[in-house]
Amino acid sequence: MTAADERSILALNVGSSTLKFGLFPLAEGDDALLHGVLDYSGPTTGQLRITDSTGHSESREMVVNRDSAAGELLHYLSNHALFASIQSVGHRLVHGGSRLRQPVRIDGGVRALLEDVIPLAPDHLPAELRAIDEVLRVAPSLVQVACFDTAFHSEMPVVARLFGLPRRLSNSGVVRYGFHGLSYEYVVQELRKRGELPARTIVAHLGNGASIAAILNGACVDTSMGMTPSGGLVMSTRSGDLDPGVMLYLLRSRGFSVSELDDAINREGGLLGISEFSSDVLPGKKIHRGVFRRARRNRGARFHGRDRRAFAGGASADL
Repeated sequence: MTAADERSILALNVGSSTLKFGLFPLAEGDDALLHGVLDYSGPTTGQLRITDSTGHSESREMVVNRDSAAGELLHYLSNHALFASIQSVGHRLVHGGSRLRQPVRIDGGVRALLEDVIPLAPDHLPAELRAIDEVLRVAPSLVQVACFDTAFHSEMPVVARLFGLPRRLSNSGVVRYGFHGLSYEYVVQELRKRGELPARTIVAHLGNGASIAAILNGACVDTSMGMTPSGGLVMSTRSGDLDPGVMLYLLRSRGFSVSELDDAINREGGLLGISEFSSDVLPGKKIHRGVFRRARRNRGARFHGRDRRAFAGGASADL
């Protein structure tokens, strides 16, 4: 079988400064044919690092930014022997809102629904939608599928989904959605595959964004993040959970604008705000450990204990 005969799926994970990708054969369980990362954290240029199934790696610089990253990656891959094998593109999307709870083929209607969800994840969804648009522009014949970080939590009990707010607000979508669901789903699948999934598991996803979930028999029953990715644990630059009165006080008495409050919660808070010098998990390791342990106790209390705990995310190995 030639490279062009192998049918594959391109998976894209758009972040604030990187586009992570992997090319996987349709045959389930096979390793990636290619994987890598396109780093566009620089002002005008980026670095593409790519590794094939033999372990051979290469890197190159390119003129790229967050908006053009997906298109530039496809242009680069179009010169690769495996490009003809790509049948579809899967996108990790942070939020599907109340109407998109399972993987779905992206068409004009789905694209419009996703546009409506942007207010729930304004720092994430715009870049993810631009990646969808870039793929459509560069390779319009490819099927595109959206997979949502909120989907894993969509069957949480009502008691875990509701905030202490008037019911008319929850009826309009102001509820706990939860995030990092694709990561949690992978952990559950791996533990189940190994025969190591107990009844009660506490799983933590620890990276620049961080959350924790209580999982009962493979299903999420509670999680730390709420309606948006800003809530829950203290994160690199995000505050995590706050007393609602703090936000009212800042707006009423300190004269904060909505934009200033947004910056304080999402870009100036977290480990960066506490330490005043770094958003890195390593310098803030002691703090990160502390907030994780507090959250683990809160979620674990729901189970009256736990049978296993598991970790995912780039920072978990350092704790």
